[in-house]
Parts: sequence; C-alpha cells; structure tokens
Amino acid sequence: MTLTFMADNPVAYERSTGRWSRQLASLFVDFAAVGTVASILDVGCGTGSLTFALAKMLSGVRITGLDRSRAYLAYASSRVPAGGQLAFEQGDAAALPYEDGSFDAALSLLALNFVPDAKGAARELMRVTRTGGVVAAAVWDFRGGLTSLRVLADTAAALDPAGEALRARLFSGPFTGPGELPSAWTEMGLRDVVQTSLTIRTEFASFADYWEPELGGQGTVGAYVRSLPQETRSLIERHLRLAYLAGGADGPRSFAATAWACRGVR
Repeated sequence: MTLTFMADNPVAYERSTGRWSRQLASLFVDFAAVGTVASILDVGCGTGSLTFALAKMLSGVRITGLDRSRAYLAYASSRVPAGGQLAFEQGDAAALPYEDGSFDAALSLLALNFVPDAKGAARELMRVTRTGGVVAAAVWDFRGGLTSLRVLADTAAALDPAGEALRARLFSGPFTGPGELPSAWTEMGLRDVVQTSLTIRTEFASFADYWEPELGGQGTVGAYVRSLPQETRSLIERHLRLAYLAGGADGPRSFAATAWACRGVR
C-alpha cells in the first residue's frame, strides 16, 4: 500500500497528533541545546509545535517553520503574535529553498520518517546550517515506544490486510529504529553526535478520546482509518475498544510515548 500522510485539516491534526507533539517539543528543545543563536529552521513544522516551543524557550531568535501543507502553515501563521520573530513557509524538506549555512541551527520534530527521501532531507538540514551549528531531529520509536499507536496498529493488522501493510510500512520507516539517526548523522560528517530517548505520556479521557481523533483522517493512521469501508472500520473499532478497556471500565488511560532524538554539530 502507499503510505499516505494526509495534512489538510489542522484542527483535526491538533486533536490527533499535535497535542502530543507540543508535549515532546520542550524536551526536544532542551536536548538539542542549540546555544546562543540568532536563527533556527524547523523542518516539517506542521502546525508549529516545535516552532512555538522554540520561540517560548529562546528569546530574540528568528525562527522559520517549513512544511509542505498549506493548510497547516495557514493555521500556524494565524497563531503568530504581532511583532513575533516567527515565519512559516512552504517547501520540500528534501530540497530546502535556502542557501548553504543560512541558519545557526536546523531542527526537525517527528517529520523526517515521513519524507520520501529521508536521508536527503537529513543532508539538507546539515547543508543549511552554518559551521558550528546544531543539527537535531526526533522521530517516534514506533515499534517499541509508542504504546497507544502500537495497540491500534496491531489490532488493525490482525483484522485487515491493509492494516498489516500500514503497520509494516509505518513501523519500519527511516530513522525509527535504535541507532539509525546517529548512524546517519555520523555518516554525514557531523561531529559530537549524541542520541537519546525522550518520553512523554499520552493521556486519554476515554475510548472516544482515543479513537475519534483518528476519524479526522490526518497523518498516516488517520488517512488509513478514513479510507476504510464502514464494515471494516466498525470491526476494528469494536476490537480496539476491547483492547483499550483491557477488562476495565471505560475512562482515562495513560500510555508511554518515546521518541529517538539525535543531535550533532556541523
């Protein structure tokens, strides 16, 4: 199957994924440790989780968020305060529209694995970063660290051949395995390469809070759910509810969510 990433409804994206990106963003900024800088590029910025975290945590820095989705960029731009040093621009992560060394640091949060040419995008991050600047990225540990999605993907894979294909493609995506990011960073010639894991909790008030955001059709899983025939969707929902409840009553659940993060210096 084709691994489609739908990015046409920013409000639905915020409910399904953006709420977790915002939590992870501050941890990632601390880890990236970009130092004293004047400019930062956020590649694959989506609705701006990392961009706004950078602006909040680092004063006086010019921050540019780049994404391919016009809808997400329009949503992010609408939240920029007057006089803020934030800009959102459309572009291709694997062919950044900037000259060499244009930024003091280049970061990417939860995006590189969705770029068809992921290694090319990583090289572009390095290219547009000045000598001595930080290049950093984080990607979900889909196989072993994203519990809430693992439950959904395993359920779908057991009930639907397309669900198995989705799991196989998504969970084997580039940079999602242990050691893949630092290997790429070292291969590109970055120095002082460090990898870590960053963990948050994904908190759900109920099964509806867990399942219904995926009906908005955003990202890869949402696009898969939205494409399903009603009968198959209902079958997956029924069994997924049982997995969520796990013998208990409906109500709050808390799942660990871990991302691999890597930084290096050009």
